[in-house]
Amino acid sequence: MTERKHKSGFVNIIGNPNVGKSTLMNLLVGERISIITSKAQTTRHRILGIVNTEDLQIVYSDTPGVLQPNYKLQQSMLTFSQSALYDADVLLYMTDVIEKLDKNGDFLQKVRASQCPVLLLINKIDLINQPVLEKLVAQWHELLPEAEIIPISALSKFNIEPIKKRVVELLPESPPYFEKDALTDRPARFFVTETIREKILLYYEKEIPYATEVIVETFEESADKIIIKALIIVERETQKGIIIGHQGQALKKVGMMARKDLEIFFEKKIFLEMFVKVEKDWRNRDNILKAFGYQIDN
Repeated sequence: MTERKHKSGFVNIIGNPNVGKSTLMNLLVGERISIITSKAQTTRHRILGIVNTEDLQIVYSDTPGVLQPNYKLQQSMLTFSQSALYDADVLLYMTDVIEKLDKNGDFLQKVRASQCPVLLLINKIDLINQPVLEKLVAQWHELLPEAEIIPISALSKFNIEPIKKRVVELLPESPPYFEKDALTDRPARFFVTETIREKILLYYEKEIPYATEVIVETFEESADKIIIKALIIVERETQKGIIIGHQGQALKKVGMMARKDLEIFFEKKIFLEMFVKVEKDWRNRDNILKAFGYQIDN
């Protein structure tokens, strides 16, 4: 009897902001690993989601949307995105039917020069008709002639299974990179910070969500409950007041929303306490960004 060979590899999801990368990541992994909102710049880190079978391990990577950085935090986000070009066995370059084809041409040139297989995923195809889609596919074929093009709708889960099948076909033979029961490379605290940050993105308007960061100060887990103390960092006193809200109602609402999702994620009772602290101009301060886990290029 012939022994089946084990396949493993890194499949990195890249593209511009707000094209559906995090939604796709969660569909491919089958778990809610990445936070999802309708706002750009939701993802700030590279987040791994791991799919395991007996003879297969796929390490999916969700990355921040590619953008021109305006401050050091965004520069770190761009570094995460660019690093995904060079350590992938398969690249999933994600676009949609809305964005302009020449957006971030420099990054697209790097994708074109990639030595690994590229699957070009055109998302949100339910928003256009077939003739428009065919024209779009032809245009993308001109831009990335070596890429395999797959039209999809992540929201309605259309054409997700063909992506999974093609990824498996393209993966190299290799032993697993992580333990077979691993779901992600991130610790539990990371998912607490991401869940709270997601609720901030959903609840507050304008610049407020982008000026915030979340730190878990304490995470005490027992058999049936987790006690969490979290700190929300903002840049100015006025932002602190907005986050807290009148008589603390805004912060309380965010806490209730986050606690509900965390109880589903951890399958335990969650006791969540949150505070707000001002760190002036933290998005441009190297020492603060390093402490928050961002890569800083000096």
